[in-house]
Amino acid sequence: MTSSADPTRDLAALTDRLDRLISLIERAVPPAPAAPDFEAADAFVWHPEGKRLEPVPRVNRVDLDLLQGIERVRDQLVENTLRFASGHAANNVLLWGARGMGKSSLVKAAHARVNATLESRGDAGRLKLVEIHREDIDSLPDLMALLKASAHRTLIFCDDLSFDHDDTSYKSLKAALEGGIEGRPETVLFYATSNRRHLLPRDMIENERSTAINPGEAVEEKVSLSDRFGLWLGFHKCSQDDYLAMVFAYAAHFDLAVDEAKLRADALEWATTRGSRSGRVAFQFIQDLAGRLGRRL
Repeated sequence: MTSSADPTRDLAALTDRLDRLISLIERAVPPAPAAPDFEAADAFVWHPEGKRLEPVPRVNRVDLDLLQGIERVRDQLVENTLRFASGHAANNVLLWGARGMGKSSLVKAAHARVNATLESRGDAGRLKLVEIHREDIDSLPDLMALLKASAHRTLIFCDDLSFDHDDTSYKSLKAALEGGIEGRPETVLFYATSNRRHLLPRDMIENERSTAINPGEAVEEKVSLSDRFGLWLGFHKCSQDDYLAMVFAYAAHFDLAVDEAKLRADALEWATTRGSRSGRVAFQFIQDLAGRLGRRL
């Protein structure tokens, strides 16, 4: 005696198998990233996992006028950024040199100043700022592709950019800046800060020179990354006069009522104990001073 098949049971089993198959496919193939909402903020942080831009409602920055002792590079960066935001030709920028002299602060302050200028002129568009972390440089092509579809002009900003031994991710950066048949989108510019002018350790460059069959070619491969930045802005060690100018500017901005002679003496003593003078040291002194005066910055 043969039993007849149950169509309902067979259909249920087939449906169950299809559901499991669809679930496996969904896990194996990640969903397409959602288009970023550029109206949510003027600044974003790039997260390569999920290929998403996280809005930053309030950017941690100082006013451009508070950055003392770097007037020449300040004006160059603002001018380059304003030209780009206005739809004109502009260069990728490498801000390099002494630590604590306001390289990253200048980028964020210039971004705010340019947007304020655009608003005062009645321009409809606003310049966007996207920060990419050093360890995510390999994902730069993905970020470029995402920004290419946007009509907004965007600065990609990488703070403290440098490369160590056996790190080949600099090749991704070279290709993203100018390489490839498509080239860099005209609505995207790249700003980076670094303590190194060539972004690579000196001993790494010298090792290439000493061990390569063609030393010149090996070194050129490494240092040519910096050439992708059309504008180099150098930041040098802070003089005592520049350091004191920063301290006085901060004190006036935050309305810290202190005798000028005492402020000078205390600021110099603070720099001596730190063993250095810089914009960062000046601001740290002002933070300490405000705390002693029972103030908040």
